[in-house]
Amino acid sequence: MDALARVIDDGTLPRRLVIEVARQAIAEWRVDGEGDPEDRARIEMARLRRTAPEPVINATGVLLHTNLGRAPVHPDAAAAAAAAAGGYSALEMDLDTGERGGRGEYVEALLRSLTGGEAALAVGNNAGALLLTVAALAGGRNVVSSRGEQIEIGGSFRLPEIIATAGARSIEVGTTNRTRLRDYARVLDDASLILKVHPSNFRVEGFTEEVSYGALADLARSREVPFVADIGSGLLDERLPWLEGPPPAWLEGEPAARQTLEAGADLVLFSGDKLLGGPQAGIIAGKAALVRRISGHPMARAVRISKEALASLAATLSLYAAGRGGEVPFWAMATIHADELDRRCRAVVATAGVGEVTDDRSLPGAGSAPGRGIPGPVIVVPGDAAEVRARLLASDPPVVGRLDRDRLLIDLRAVDARHDAVVAGALAAACR
Repeated sequence: MDALARVIDDGTLPRRLVIEVARQAIAEWRVDGEGDPEDRARIEMARLRRTAPEPVINATGVLLHTNLGRAPVHPDAAAAAAAAAGGYSALEMDLDTGERGGRGEYVEALLRSLTGGEAALAVGNNAGALLLTVAALAGGRNVVSSRGEQIEIGGSFRLPEIIATAGARSIEVGTTNRTRLRDYARVLDDASLILKVHPSNFRVEGFTEEVSYGALADLARSREVPFVADIGSGLLDERLPWLEGPPPAWLEGEPAARQTLEAGADLVLFSGDKLLGGPQAGIIAGKAALVRRISGHPMARAVRISKEALASLAATLSLYAAGRGGEVPFWAMATIHADELDRRCRAVVATAGVGEVTDDRSLPGAGSAPGRGIPGPVIVVPGDAAEVRARLLASDPPVVGRLDRDRLLIDLRAVDARHDAVVAGALAAACR
C-alpha cells in the first residue's frame, strides 16, 4: 500500500487521502482480481480532485443555480465574510458595556427597516427558519396548510416531513388546485398555526383558486391563531425601489416580505441567498412577541447563522438600506440589457469560431418566480450536446452550459464579462 501511495502521490491531494485511495484500490483488486491497482487508484485520484470545491463559470443562464452555490454575493459582502472568518468580531458582545450582547442585533435593525416587521431573526437557512418557527409556535399541535402547497424541492425537502420533524402535525385543506377560505376555517378549532407556503419550483395554472395573504390574515386574527407566510425567495419589496423603472414582468405575482406583512401576516420567512442576493441564510420577520418565542426556543441554537454568513448578510442588507440594492450581483445580472448580451454573445462566437446567437430566456432559479424567465440572447453550440458539455465541464475552469432538449446553450447573463474570453477559448477547444 505504501509503495502504491508513493507512486500515485502527485502532490495534489493530502497524503492521508492518497493513502486511503491506495488502500481501497488494493482491497478492491484483491476481491475481483481485475485490472491494475495503480490504474484504479489514479482514476479515483482524478475523481476526488474533481469533487473538491472549485470556481466554475456559470453559463447556464440560471442566475440562482442551487448546484452552483446560488447567489454570488457583492464584493462588500464577500469581504465582510472573509474578515469575520479570518479574525475576531463583536459577534455576541456589547462593546458599550463589555458584556455579552445579542447575536445579530445590527442585522435585525436592518431587517426591521427593510421589511417593516417589528422584529427579525436570521438563522442558517430557510428550511431551518421554517423548522424552528413550527417547533416554537406549534410543537405538539396542528399546523394548517393548503394541499396545493405540500411542496417538495431540491434535496427531498418535503413540507409535511419538516412539520413532523418540528414535532407538529400537518392538517392539509382544500385540493391540489383549489383551496378556499372556508377550508381553513373548518379546521381552525384544532389548529395552532396557519401556514402559507410559496410553491417555489412549480406553478399551478388553469382551474385554480387560492386564498390571499390578506384573507388568511383576517381569519387568523379572528380566531387568534398565528399566520406564518413562507414566501421562500426573499423579495424584500415588490416595488423594487433599488431599480430604475417599473418592476420587470418576470417578477409578476412574486410575494414580497414588506407587502406580505402589510397584508397582515404575523411572520414572513424567506431565504437570504435567493432574490435577496446574499449568503445562505433563513430570515424570520414580523411580530416581536412571536420572534421572541422563536429565538428563545432550544432549537434556535441548532440552526443559528454562522459569524461569516451574518457578516455577509449585514453587508448585503446595508446595500439595500443605502439604496444600492441594484449593485447586488443577482439584480445586476438580471437587469443586463438584451443588446449588451447580444454584443457579448456575438463576440464570443466570433472568437471561438463556433455557435450561433438566438433568442431564449434566462431563469431566476432556486424556485424564484417559477415558470417565468428573463428574455435575452444565448449561444447555441453545434455538435453532440452531451459530448460538448462534458468537454466544457472538463476545461479549466469548468464552463457549465445548459442542456435544452438536444441543444447545448451558453447564456452569458450570469458570466462576468471579464470571463467571456475564457468561455470562447473553452468553446473553441470543446468543439474541435
